[in-house]
Amino acid sequence: MNRIDPLAGLRVAVTGGTSGLGLALVQALAARGARVAFIARDAARVRRVAADLPTTHGIVGDVSRQDEIHPIALQVTAALGGLDVLVNNASSLGPVPLALLADTECEDLQAALATNVLGPFRLGKALLGALAASARDGRTTLALNISSDAAVTPYAGWGAYGASKAALHHLSRIWDAELREHGVRVLSVDPGDMDTPLHALAVPDADPAALQRPADAARLIVALIASTVSIREFA
Repeated sequence: MNRIDPLAGLRVAVTGGTSGLGLALVQALAARGARVAFIARDAARVRRVAADLPTTHGIVGDVSRQDEIHPIALQVTAALGGLDVLVNNASSLGPVPLALLADTECEDLQAALATNVLGPFRLGKALLGALAASARDGRTTLALNISSDAAVTPYAGWGAYGASKAALHHLSRIWDAELREHGVRVLSVDPGDMDTPLHALAVPDADPAALQRPADAARLIVALIASTVSIREFA
């Protein structure tokens, strides 16, 4: 007997959804029948992606700004009628070009923390009620935070990015321990080095041919989402 794809009709929000891994995730999720709302700062890019993927819903917003979190959350739940999965993908490198910590301006570290830690934390809190409501209906729900190997390996020059991703990774572990019994999982995943605009900013001399394609990383992450949300649905 053929099973219904666990992603069909799934309500998913993706931050940083107009380029790189975020765009690849929006495309992959929509292709499998998920209902996707994506968030990004550039209004023109949001309109372009929404036009290319008419089953998705684009939201203009900046997760690093505290005053934009609740408007983003309200638009997500209004567009989707609730929420099953939140993917916190939007990221900031901090200083560009990359800098040693001793040469990093406080404002650049603050920018990395605002996007990579406070953004996912605030948006997760704002949408936790929607995730919990979905979990009460019997489906395991998920907040998935995109991390990096820089969260655990001390790469010189990646201090602001690495420190912020380390905080995000541990925040994910703590929140997962607190929420798992309620049917809400919080996981972090390292997608590896990819040929994305963010990587090109960080390492402009890197050979794109040596890097993973965002679409390949997206397929693995979408498979993780599918396996997680179907734990209770098909139990």
